[in-house]
Amino acid sequence: MAQIIEQNPENDAQDSSAPSDCTAVSGDVSAAGMSAGLPSPLAEVNVGVPAHLRDLTDRARTYVEAASSANTRRAYASDWKHFTAWCRRQNLAPLPPDPETIGLYITACASGASERGAKPNGVSTIERRLAAIGWNCTQRGMVLDRKDRAIATVMAGIRNTHAAPPRQKEALLPEDLMAMLETLDRGTLRGLRDRAMLLIGFAGGLRRSEITGLDLGRDQTEDGRGWIEMLDKGLLVTLRGKTGWREVEIGRGSSDATCPVTAVETWIKFAKLAKGPLFRRVTGKGKNVGPDRLGDQEVARLVKRTALAAGVRGDLSEADRENLFAGHSLRAGLASSAEVDERYVQKQLGHASAEMTRKYQRRRDRFRVNLTKAAGL
Repeated sequence: MAQIIEQNPENDAQDSSAPSDCTAVSGDVSAAGMSAGLPSPLAEVNVGVPAHLRDLTDRARTYVEAASSANTRRAYASDWKHFTAWCRRQNLAPLPPDPETIGLYITACASGASERGAKPNGVSTIERRLAAIGWNCTQRGMVLDRKDRAIATVMAGIRNTHAAPPRQKEALLPEDLMAMLETLDRGTLRGLRDRAMLLIGFAGGLRRSEITGLDLGRDQTEDGRGWIEMLDKGLLVTLRGKTGWREVEIGRGSSDATCPVTAVETWIKFAKLAKGPLFRRVTGKGKNVGPDRLGDQEVARLVKRTALAAGVRGDLSEADRENLFAGHSLRAGLASSAEVDERYVQKQLGHASAEMTRKYQRRRDRFRVNLTKAAGL
């Protein structure tokens, strides 16, 4: 049964106000253990740890953080905060995990009743919230059984009722990309950097975090996700992914104006980079290059901004066009436009299966085969 926290005047006062970051607790669950941030299996303070092991404890904590991406940690922290705030408003205990409580929570999310003025969550959002709750429970030494009928049956009903086709970002084709490049000022450091980011992202089929996570060489930063190596025939990119390391070959283009390798070389030359992050913030009214790595959200903003400026999909409203493009548009664009054997595209994108690659080839094979005519109609 869902654990109900005893009602008291203090809870009534909190419930009538805006949700706070704290959560209601019961039993031996401490308030510290219910923080909105992601928990660590290791204590924050090295209490009782011998002095000669404290450095190892700190290092182990950094490995715990490296087990998931920053985006995943932010999403899980936000989802956990959302769940515990809902529990507080309903006078229910978030921990230990109770399937009936979580079944009620996902029902509230699907119906738009999770908080005042909230819109119903989509199926993918609810599944992510469930994953976040399960992860947080695991990190606290507890087990959430998502196969329990109070969760699984409700979730199956939500999928059957609210499931919709995925909203995929529009693939940017070569002609779109070239129009976007023309909107950038080649005479500025920011323009040179943005050209290099767009071209290497497209030609490499890279994710936005892979673009901004690149270093100029191996083992140069702790937060890097890979590095580049300049070769005569092109650029060799080494990336760290979920399943290990992989290499991505980016060949030289037929024209310097659209060559990703030339764009990267030009950016490095004029930015006077020698070591560290490849793509950095441009400061001082565009005259200086700082030491800080760009965040991956900058790739999405760049794609949106240049696609709008270039008039890509001008048949749509500006609001629709803004929602249509993101960092994944570069990756999908390569998959949709490269007229080569599918296995080469699959390798470039780092997909484990050809089926996943086909999901990215959104415009390449559309109406290529006309079964209506083939049937004689």
